[in-house]
Amino acid sequence: MQYLVTGATGFIGKFLLGELLAREDATVHVLIRDGSEAKFEGLKRRYEGTPGTLKRVSGDVTSAGVIGDADLKKLKGKIDHLFHLAAVYDMNMDDATGDRINNEGTRNVVALAHALGGDIRLHHASSVAVAGGSFVGRFTEKMFDEGQPVDHPYFRTKFQSEAIVRDECKVPFRIYRPGAVVGHSETGEMDKIDGPYYFFKTLQKISYGIPRWLPLLGIEGGKVPIAPVDYVVRAMDALAHKEGLDGQCFHLVQSDAPSVGELLQTFLKAAHGPEFATRIDLPPMPAALRPLANELGRRLPRSVEKAISEAIGAPLSVLGYVRNQAVFDDTLTRRALRGSGVKCPEIRDYAKVLWEYWELFLDLDVKIPKGALRRLAGKVVIVTGASSGIGFNVAKKLGAAGAKVILVARTREKLEQTRFIIEKAGGEAHVYPCDLNDMAAIDHCAQQILEDFGHVDILVNNAGRSIRRAVLESTTRFHDFERTMQLNYFGAIRMILNLLPSMAQRKGGHVINISSIGVLANAARFSAYVASKAALDAFSRSLAAEVKHKNIEITAIYMPLVRTPMIAPTKIYDYVPTWSPDHAADVVLKAILERPKSVATTLGTAAAISYAVWPKMNDYVLNKGFNLFPSSSSARGKGKGGESDKPSLQQVVFANLFKGEYF
Repeated sequence: MQYLVTGATGFIGKFLLGELLAREDATVHVLIRDGSEAKFEGLKRRYEGTPGTLKRVSGDVTSAGVIGDADLKKLKGKIDHLFHLAAVYDMNMDDATGDRINNEGTRNVVALAHALGGDIRLHHASSVAVAGGSFVGRFTEKMFDEGQPVDHPYFRTKFQSEAIVRDECKVPFRIYRPGAVVGHSETGEMDKIDGPYYFFKTLQKISYGIPRWLPLLGIEGGKVPIAPVDYVVRAMDALAHKEGLDGQCFHLVQSDAPSVGELLQTFLKAAHGPEFATRIDLPPMPAALRPLANELGRRLPRSVEKAISEAIGAPLSVLGYVRNQAVFDDTLTRRALRGSGVKCPEIRDYAKVLWEYWELFLDLDVKIPKGALRRLAGKVVIVTGASSGIGFNVAKKLGAAGAKVILVARTREKLEQTRFIIEKAGGEAHVYPCDLNDMAAIDHCAQQILEDFGHVDILVNNAGRSIRRAVLESTTRFHDFERTMQLNYFGAIRMILNLLPSMAQRKGGHVINISSIGVLANAARFSAYVASKAALDAFSRSLAAEVKHKNIEITAIYMPLVRTPMIAPTKIYDYVPTWSPDHAADVVLKAILERPKSVATTLGTAAAISYAVWPKMNDYVLNKGFNLFPSSSSARGKGKGGESDKPSLQQVVFANLFKGEYF
């Protein structure tokens, strides 16, 4: 079986290749423009070891003939399936670009299909955008030209390019209309900010800025024709190889499309944000006003439209889904896929995967303090625990500030991901996997770093472990105290001891220890964790007095509760005030620049004073919190389940009076 694919380096295209190359008899020819050879090499690496064969064909859909005469002669009569995916998808594109790539490109590909001849079948990737932005009602797979307005360049050219296939193609063809295509439902992989992703940053801010227990008022909005990329390509692959479907069109969407409000709530849940207590439905625009609104949209200067888009963080056309009144019927698709095992998953089942991938790989809007670039460029900075949470965000900011970031954590794969992200944003990062529980491994890691870089300017001791368990529940668990001390205390000072001689010799250095508000407040139920951090604190205070004349500074940052993977097992923390990892990283960057002795919140400082002045009162308040926030069932030895994750009114009040404290 031989295939020719246009747009193979695009988001849908590269996933479709994976389906086609899974066949042992498959030879997949991909159209690659001259000068884009690196993209083809990337595809070869991605699919190295697959049963099928990948070959490059030089060409461009915007050129007459698409491919050269020599390649045409070589492929003539041999291609079984021609997949046309090459198109520009940019909701801010102009008419000329859409006409050149989407329309003329499609016309050229249709002509290529005719020239290749044989038993070729053309598969055209269209879009639900053919319905325009203001269609009202059910849009079926048999519908096409219903008199709908398609004024926007993207809507217009997707409509017209599908018309070219329907009117001009003389070989068998099939048409596929994906909806809003999001990342892979299993891995979350996505290549750009698009569709629902435009609103993720706002949802992230809501999730950190508004407590989860506070109900919100939301909107219902129109239906969103959403589908993950893996469903889209698996459906295309299955439909392309099934007999008897020529001339048909298929909607590749979730059958029961979520409303805008449902979609926002689903992603807010993935972000651990609050819930909508109720959602109001916006009234539809009166029919008499639609022509006026469309005319105003057409006459809006591109410069004004672009300025508004930048202000809201999304193309204006994306906001059309708020009032979208079209519902895309996929009955024919589901019927054709029956028995294939291919089914579109519900967004609620994979939203968390999409969210986590976005936070890790696509949330690259890194803000750094004023002066950071000038003062940190070229500095060698070690960040332990750099693969997630606070360490990950600190590493991203250091990379943006021009530092040489040394990433240290146990798992190489996660560190490589962090390096990829930092380098994608233009920074420099280096990976040094190390089990920080292993003293010999720390010695080797530190010495290798010194050999490779000559020195270390800044060490951020961030790696840590926390255990939430009362002492009376730990009387048979001495290992909890041992392993917590091993990582949080011994691991940290072992790294310091390895780097200290070099810093002393160079007469300069900075050690930052990520400590905890619990050290100041003596948090109940965290005795193992607090003791390990307090030990590091005591060591560092003694050390600071010894190295002051060497221009080596030691800084302790008494972090309040930060929403990181470390606190994720305690579900009630989703409802109490926490810092975001990004905010915590800002505090670390500020400490690197200002080199203070310590950094603490107002509550942390007040707790330390209260313990010194009114220790019994301090114990009384903490005891109230201890009894108000019970241990988990597993900590009490009763297995999982049984208690509610949602806080009571008393818990909410207490948590907000003592923001950032551990309970």
